[in-house]
Amino acid sequence: MGKQDKRQALTLAEKMGISLICGLAAGALLLFLRESLMGSGKEAVWNTVNSLFFQDITAQGAEKALGIFYLIGQLFIRSLQLIIVPMVFTSITLAIGQISDTRTLGRISAKTLIWFLICSFFALALACCTGSVLYNAGLFAAHVEGLAGNAGSTGANPMNVVLNIVPANIITAFGSNTSVLAVVFLAVCLGLSMNALGGEKTATLRKLVQELNDVVVVFLNYVVNKFGPFAIFVLLVRTFATYGINHLRPAFAYVVAAVALLLLYLVVGYPLIVAVGARKNPITFLKKISKVAVFGFSTSSSAAALPLNYKTCTEDLGVDETIASFVLPLGMTINMNGTAIMQVIATVFIAGCAGYSLSLSQLIVIAVLALIASAGTPAAPGAGAIVLFTILSGVGFVNEGALLAYSLILAINRPIEMLVTALNVVGDAVTSICVAKSEGLLDGERYDRK
Repeated sequence: MGKQDKRQALTLAEKMGISLICGLAAGALLLFLRESLMGSGKEAVWNTVNSLFFQDITAQGAEKALGIFYLIGQLFIRSLQLIIVPMVFTSITLAIGQISDTRTLGRISAKTLIWFLICSFFALALACCTGSVLYNAGLFAAHVEGLAGNAGSTGANPMNVVLNIVPANIITAFGSNTSVLAVVFLAVCLGLSMNALGGEKTATLRKLVQELNDVVVVFLNYVVNKFGPFAIFVLLVRTFATYGINHLRPAFAYVVAAVALLLLYLVVGYPLIVAVGARKNPITFLKKISKVAVFGFSTSSSAAALPLNYKTCTEDLGVDETIASFVLPLGMTINMNGTAIMQVIATVFIAGCAGYSLSLSQLIVIAVLALIASAGTPAAPGAGAIVLFTILSGVGFVNEGALLAYSLILAINRPIEMLVTALNVVGDAVTSICVAKSEGLLDGERYDRK
């Protein structure tokens, strides 16, 4: 990477940092304004402001709303979601197609899964220990009366995640961003088939896939560099303006516990894994990955953050493109450490609210279900709280009190989901660094470069 590229990368990180600070500040002011107007009987004034700037224009009864901030934010996220499927498919196909030795491919795949499990194990252990302490201290007995019961999503067997890896219809697999794991399977199959046929017979196909990948990279670079910082500001401001104090007050202990754990694992846990697993400077990692964390936090979508994560890992952290192209898209679909932490804490919180006892064996079951359910969570905003009902069904926390507490989680979880996404995307980068280091494909000079 040349000096000009380096300056551009630093400029992008600085812009995102400034956008984060400005978004949080403006959001806090709007939160104060909202509470002030609602508390002084001026709901009509706030409703007008909300309709003009923040209203979800797709919601029922919002036919006359402008929702300027909502519109801008969604246009940005959709422009990134537009290229998720082609990017995942082309990058993994090329990565697999470039590894002609099946033993090397098998070794990289095994190392990737092992590092995913290592990161998940420590995340779940931290969540279970903390959740148990808070539960036994009685801090999760929240007051949830007055909420309407909500049955949530239909409980499903977590093993459906395995079944859905192989799509029954190739068109359906490419037609939805929620079927990314099936796209990964198809890409791996195509890459292996290209290797089996050899370079001469698949030269045209390889060139087509490579050119499509190049187009996707140009598009995402333009969107991220030109509109990313402004979109971060818009998304943050709208989140604060939409969710008032009343959403957070009933479950303050859950919010504080979840945020504290997520931040702890983000700024301490991941750097330690990089220091031990890749023997690289953890401070350098934190500085360079910060823009990816901010981007994931703002968009609340692992899929939307994938392009920037790939760019950062390959250009700033020195991960070889072959490793990044395989690990990051796969991690986006099955490596959800932040989601797992949130789901464990939320399940323990619901158990406390609903009066369920919590034993060590139940905690282990919750952790295993969280690991499986998080792997099947779509890389989209709000998906983690919806899939949470699968865990509740698995451990039998389904009485009326549990459903009321679950409704509370659905109401307040949006800000927490933002931090969850930051953890998820950074976890993918950690694994790519560790795998690249073990394969001798980590450019140490580029990683250490300021």
